[in-house]
Amino acid sequence: MLLVREVAVSGYRSLRRIGFPVDGLSVFVGGNGTGKTNLYRGLELLQAAARGTLTRELAAEGGMDSALWAGRRRQGEAARVRLSATLHEDGTGQDFAYAVEIGLVPQVNGIPTGAAFAQEPQVKTERLSVRTGGRTAVILDRDGRTGFARDEDGRKRSLGTELLPTETALGTFLDATLYPEIALVRLAMTAWRFHHAFRTDAESPLRRPCLAVTTPTLASDGSDLAALFATLAHIRQDMADLDEALDEAFPGARLVVPVPGREARFGMTVPDFPNRVFGPPELSDGTLRYLALMGALLGYRLPPFIALNEPETSLHPDLMDPLARLIARAAQRTQIWLVTHSGRLADGIASHGGARPRVVVKRDGETWIEGLRLSGDFADDADD
Repeated sequence: MLLVREVAVSGYRSLRRIGFPVDGLSVFVGGNGTGKTNLYRGLELLQAAARGTLTRELAAEGGMDSALWAGRRRQGEAARVRLSATLHEDGTGQDFAYAVEIGLVPQVNGIPTGAAFAQEPQVKTERLSVRTGGRTAVILDRDGRTGFARDEDGRKRSLGTELLPTETALGTFLDATLYPEIALVRLAMTAWRFHHAFRTDAESPLRRPCLAVTTPTLASDGSDLAALFATLAHIRQDMADLDEALDEAFPGARLVVPVPGREARFGMTVPDFPNRVFGPPELSDGTLRYLALMGALLGYRLPPFIALNEPETSLHPDLMDPLARLIARAAQRTQIWLVTHSGRLADGIASHGGARPRVVVKRDGETWIEGLRLSGDFADDADD
């Protein structure tokens, strides 16, 4: 499994230039407007590069005019967004470093050049390298539409002319036999799971039955929550962790998961009405969202990396400690990364999971993390 070890983002919204290490359990806490969500979004955009949807997602959030760093740039500095990540494979000791730069369409007299529309983002450079021991090899190198990828025998193969400026090579070179190392990194990054503000309105997928299909990992929107609960109850036949987490949050409550037919369903009983099963349409927003977080963090098979954006949203303050326990428990099985407004949640995770919360601040309009040095490490880590 490839673990995320470092992330860096520059030129994106409030992220002028920032890079930092990523632990097995990483917690970032800060107030509104500090740019915490931009850190989270940087990770999402890295995954989009692996999926081949990076430029489309940047276009959807307002295009480069919206995405680019809004502050001053040095004279001659290109207007670009740069994303990079280092992933480590424990089994082999290899480090894979991926970086991609996105910029504006070149124009001559106001007319775009090349195969692109005037305002769409373009991939400018892209590189993937692997470090084994003291040796580093570049396995993907792209500058504009030219470059190479190394095949399974280490031979350079030209990217050719079919790669469009709006496409990433990481998301385009899909032949896992010909490019096994590129495929390894792509598969690792596309397996990341992001959970942000599960919908709990009347039309939310959380409130509806879903197809009864064995579901080891929760979808990002929680649309298969009932199937995930049914998988634990009737395929794995082990709901001990779910029952424990539910009792910590709602003492005396019980999760009811009937044997599925064509559809999977679930309900919940509470101590005041032990014989009455409350279905998802009847549950409060906070209760339903907490159940979705349980599904995300206690699934049969967790993804290699889970990112949570403000998981405390709409939850009662009394749920912060149970949620901290839930997150710490999940971090024993996978890598967890989260941003939060809640100092109480951050402190709870520090207590139960041993993760030191990092405080996100604004510094002259730029998002920064307290204690982060320009070298890309934390001062207190160096002192440990």
